[in-house]
Amino acid sequence: MALEKLEKKYFGTNGVRGVTGVDMTPVFALGIAEAFGTMLGEGKKVGIGRDTRTSGPALNAAVRAGLMACGCNVIDFGVVPTPCLQYLVLDHNLDGGVMITASHNPPEYNGIKIIEADGTEMGDERTIQLEQTMIQNKSVVSAWDKVGDCTEEPQARKLYIDSIVSQFPKDCGKGITVVVDPGNGPAAATSPEILRRLGCTVHTINAEFNGRFPGRLPEPSAEGLANLSATVVATGAAFGVAHDGDADRAIFVDENGTFMDGNITFALLASYFSGKYPGGVIVTPVSTSGIVEAVGKKYNCTTTYTVVGSIYVARTMRELLAKGEKVIIGGEGNGGIIYPRHQFCRDGGMSAATMLGFVSEKTSPLSKLIAELPSFTMYQEKRKTTRAKEIVAHMRKYFADFPIDERDGIRITRGGAWGLIRPSGTEPLVRVFTESQNPAEAKTLLNEILAEIKPYLE
Repeated sequence: MALEKLEKKYFGTNGVRGVTGVDMTPVFALGIAEAFGTMLGEGKKVGIGRDTRTSGPALNAAVRAGLMACGCNVIDFGVVPTPCLQYLVLDHNLDGGVMITASHNPPEYNGIKIIEADGTEMGDERTIQLEQTMIQNKSVVSAWDKVGDCTEEPQARKLYIDSIVSQFPKDCGKGITVVVDPGNGPAAATSPEILRRLGCTVHTINAEFNGRFPGRLPEPSAEGLANLSATVVATGAAFGVAHDGDADRAIFVDENGTFMDGNITFALLASYFSGKYPGGVIVTPVSTSGIVEAVGKKYNCTTTYTVVGSIYVARTMRELLAKGEKVIIGGEGNGGIIYPRHQFCRDGGMSAATMLGFVSEKTSPLSKLIAELPSFTMYQEKRKTTRAKEIVAHMRKYFADFPIDERDGIRITRGGAWGLIRPSGTEPLVRVFTESQNPAEAKTLLNEILAEIKPYLE
């Protein structure tokens, strides 16, 4: 059922990323585009989008050139959130898409995500095929009379906004104040408008396109969202929402300005849909907190676990639906939630609207609703290393006497706690998660793992 992870050379869990001018260059982007264009074939239609990074226009030009040179007809959607491009690929019946973004990575990075015709990110097998086309120089450039053309779609963002607004009752946000921090990314042109269209009073910070990200780093963190928290308190808002660099994720603060962990967000939104569609299925990776499964059980919902990565969640959701299962929501504990009634990708704009829908039906503030959730304590750490595979092999032997799940890194269960040691799919890092309803038990396991892997770290 769950998809197995295959080895790739350039691409990680969510696309390929690198430092601009070093790993991520126009020449490299051109090679990816030519390989993708060759795979698709002449006459195919491809959408292109980008985030606000300073290197975006140069990489966009290279991608556009590569696709057109291989005979593909390009629609350039400009600066849009990743889920907006994914929606438009479906809405325009395109054969694929290319998103130029490094998501949550720092400003000096950029990257590329390849989107399939169904709106999901390209799977491992096709990605490896694309990489091999590049490595073996098998890209085929079209003759002069078969070169593709390029057009633009000035209504791109409006079409995406309309699609989300249509999912919710008219004026469901009437009387509710919300603060939005798009982090100088593409959501500056979408999330505030979505919430206003739903009747909210919306305040914004960091709401101008700026690829240098002067307001905060693209990765939403408790420290980075201090201004969002202060604005929420000052305006009496029901909550605040922030996005990462391409707005496929949403991170929230409650009415007191308290930072909400992504797993808490997932649990709240899962309870919202579980209550509406009891007995359904929740799909999520092995790295997600047990709080999501616990919330689902209250409504007789089951939880299916996958490899870490939104693509594995999305495609497992599709598999289950094809088998007649009632899949109600999917997502990750990092604020990336997937709504199958809208589309099969992480969607920060849709999350913002869904949180509004959730709050609009409640009489209690978010802080009280969070306090009523089951109590779990999760620790997350990351360490720099180029020896992640060695770490996994060593920890497999170290925990040999305990139940082990090896579908992604190594996940062990010991007593009432679980721990996950997982190589990053995008950076030279190893990530360590531990969790238990007993905080001391989770902390003990974390310290033990960190001590054991220390010889392998940089």
